[in-house]
Amino acid sequence: MATTLMTFVRRNVGPGLAAGALAGILVACGGGNDNDSTSSAPEQSGESGTSQVDVKMTDFKMQLSRTTLEAGDYTFVAKNDGDHDHALEIEGSGTEEKTRTLEPGESANLTITLKDGTYEVYCPVDGHKDMGMKTELTVGGTASQDGGTNTTDGNGY
Repeated sequence: MATTLMTFVRRNVGPGLAAGALAGILVACGGGNDNDSTSSAPEQSGESGTSQVDVKMTDFKMQLSRTTLEAGDYTFVAKNDGDHDHALEIEGSGTEEKTRTLEPGESANLTITLKDGTYEVYCPVDGHKDMGMKTELTVGGTASQDGGTNTTDGNGY
C-alpha cells in the first residue's frame, strides 16, 4: 500500500505541484512582454520633458525603437550588444552629436533637441557606417511607435 501511494504521488501529484509552483513564479515575475504596441505616449526618460529612444547596436546593424518623432527633446539610450566597439552619431537639420565609443556591453545616453527634418543615425567607428550600420530618423508630423527598424545587413559579419 505504501509503495502504491508513493508511486501515485511521484507520478501524479509531484508534476502538478511543480507546474503550480512554476505558474506562481511566472505570475509574480510578470511573465509577459512589456512591449505594448498600442501605447499612445512615448516612454519618458529620466530627464524632465525628454522622451526616450532605445538604440540597439550590433555587428553591424543599428535598430531604433522609433524612427518617426515629433520635434522636441529626446534621450537616445545606445547599447552596444555587439562584439566590436561602436558609437552613436546623429546628423541632420544643422545638428551633429555623438556618444563616446562604447565597448561591447556598454551603454551611453545622448540627449538632443531635434527639429523637423531627416536625420542620419549611424556608427562613426572604423567604417561601420559603410558596413550597413546606419538608418534614418524622421522628425515632424505625427510621432510613431512603429517598433523600430533594422538597418541593412553587414558585410559578412
